[in-house]
Amino acid sequence: MNLQPQPDERIQRALVVSAHPDDADFGAAGTMGRWVNAGIEVTLLCVTHGEQGARPDADVSRLAGEREREQREASAEYGVRDVRFLDGYRDGWVEPSFDLQRDIVRVIREVRPQRVLCQSPERWYDRLQASHPDHLAAGEATVRACYPAAENPFAWPDLGLDFWHVGEVWLMAHPTSTHPVDITETFEAKVEALRRHSSQTGHREELESLLRSWSTGIAEQFDLPQGRLAEAFRIVPVNAPRESQDEPPHEDG
Repeated sequence: MNLQPQPDERIQRALVVSAHPDDADFGAAGTMGRWVNAGIEVTLLCVTHGEQGARPDADVSRLAGEREREQREASAEYGVRDVRFLDGYRDGWVEPSFDLQRDIVRVIREVRPQRVLCQSPERWYDRLQASHPDHLAAGEATVRACYPAAENPFAWPDLGLDFWHVGEVWLMAHPTSTHPVDITETFEAKVEALRRHSSQTGHREELESLLRSWSTGIAEQFDLPQGRLAEAFRIVPVNAPRESQDEPPHEDG
């Protein structure tokens, strides 16, 4: 089934959640750039500071701060200024715990996004690197936070924030993506964003050609016109668009 998302003009706010700095830039920087250009307010939330993502000779004591700085600079390349990091979650040790779900629910209720983009909680065996255990855990926690937790007024009322119905979830690096986004016009911003991650990818001379090859392959997979570039996602509808958020949550069953 090829489920279609809501048109961008119906979306005012979007939240993107990733396990580490640079994850979202690899999977969705071009798409986030398109959303920003369409007038959508985009917030990026990183679960960890990515302190284990380094070359063997790196100064690990400084890496968390460096990677946070890199992500903020990268996000600015495609127009995202609201970049947030959770504290207390260790790179390489992420689990979809109730604490993590609660922290993501807090951000959902603060941002109040109609659209949430996160990593797939389903493992992609044909491209295992995309299914890092932290990615799977962050994706699972985010999906659980979107439904049912964020929209249940009885879940974590101590947060002091009104419940919120997320309309749709976009999964990146899903084994069966269904929806392409043409990023031809925002591809250069994606490349520049990933170059900002100097501790990770900025030194790679083949970076642009690698990203272009991936994006071309996705565009061809979805029969986009020749020369176009794309990112792809699995679309999961959660709630139909509504005029008011003051409705009770759906039944658990």
